[in-house]
Amino acid sequence: MAALGPFGAAPRVAVGVSGGADSMALTLLAASWARERGGDCLGLIADHGLRPVSADEASLTGRRLAALGIGYRILRLQLGPGPALQARARDARHASLAAAARGAGIVHLLLGHHAGDQDELRAMRAARGPRGLAGMAGFAARDDIVILRPLLGTDPAVLREFLSGRGIGWVEDPSNADARFERVRVRATRRQAALVPPSLDADRRAAAERDVAEILVRDVSLRPEGWAIVRAASLPVEALAVLFRVLGGAAYPPARAALERLAPELRPATLGGVRIMAAGRHGPGWLLVREAAACAPPVAAVRGAVWDGRFRVRDVPPGARTIGALGDSAAEIGRRSGLPAALRRTLPAFFGGDGVLSVPHLAGGPASAVVFAPQGPAAAAPFEPVPCG
Repeated sequence: MAALGPFGAAPRVAVGVSGGADSMALTLLAASWARERGGDCLGLIADHGLRPVSADEASLTGRRLAALGIGYRILRLQLGPGPALQARARDARHASLAAAARGAGIVHLLLGHHAGDQDELRAMRAARGPRGLAGMAGFAARDDIVILRPLLGTDPAVLREFLSGRGIGWVEDPSNADARFERVRVRATRRQAALVPPSLDADRRAAAERDVAEILVRDVSLRPEGWAIVRAASLPVEALAVLFRVLGGAAYPPARAALERLAPELRPATLGGVRIMAAGRHGPGWLLVREAAACAPPVAAVRGAVWDGRFRVRDVPPGARTIGALGDSAAEIGRRSGLPAALRRTLPAFFGGDGVLSVPHLAGGPASAVVFAPQGPAAAAPFEPVPCG
C-alpha cells in the first residue's frame, strides 16, 4: 500500500466488495492496514441485481464484514435489459462505487483485481489491437477519486489461502465458470497453454499509433456530439478499433475478429454499442453513432461527472438533477438540427423534475456545459462542430 500512496495520517479507504475471495481478502488487509495507522476502511458492496440470489449474497457479505468489525454499505444497482450487459454492469458498478466513496468523504477507492485478472485482461486486449497491452494500472486518478489496485502482483490462490487460514468465507460467482463470457474462455485457454501474451516493443507500438492517427485525420471526422463520419469505404482494423472504443465509451474495443469482418468493407451493423449507418444527407460514407440501447443509465448532474464513459459535465443548469440520454424525447427535440434521430437519442441531456431541461449539443443548449471526453486518446481525429438549425 505504501507504494500507492501517499495517504497521510489516519488514512480512510473504501474497498469495492463483490463478496468473492479476492475482494474479501483485500478488504480484510486494507482494514488492518488502515487501523494500524489510526484510520478506517469502508466496504462498498455492489449488488447488480442480475441474479435472484444477489441481494441475499450482498447481505451475507455485509454480515461477514460486520463480524470482522468493518463498516459497509450495500449499493443496489438497477440495470435494464439490453446489449453489452457486462460492460454496462461494470460501468454502473464503478460509477456507484466512486459516488459512494465520494459521499463518505473518502478519496482512495481500492479494487481487488489480482495477477490472474491482469493476465486475462492482457490476453483479451491482445486480440483487439496494440492498445492496452500494459494491462490495468495500480494507480489511476478518476476526477476526485483515486483508484488503487494493490493486489495486481498477487496470485489469487494466495488470497484464498489467506481467507481459509482465518476461517473467513466468501461468495462464489457462477459467472466465473460460464463459458459464454470471454474472460472465462480466455482463462481456460491460458490454463491449457500456460502462456502470457508478450508486450509490444515501445517503438513498434508508437509507430502503429502514428499510422492510425494519420488514417483517422485523413478519413474520419470525429464530432463533439460523440459520433463520427467515415469518408472511406473501408478502414484498417486498428483505426476501426479506436473509433469503436471512443464512440462506445469503452476502455477497450470489441474483439479483433469482429472488427476484421467489418474493416474491409463498411456496412450497416451494430457492434460494441456502436451503430454503423449510411451517411445519407451528410454525404458519401458512413456514420458511426452510439447505440441508444447501450447508453449508460443517467447519473447525478454534478460538475466533473462522467456519463456513458464519453461525456464530462463542466457546468450544471439550475434545476438539473441527472444527466442521461435524450432517448424518446429526440422525436420532438432537435428535429431541425440536421442530426439523425438515431444520434439525437444518444445525446446527453439534463433532466429535472419535469423532464428534459436542456440538451447541450442542440441549439439553445449550453454548449460548453458537457464536453465529449472519451476514455483514452482518440489519436489526432478532429472534433468538428456541426451547425444546428
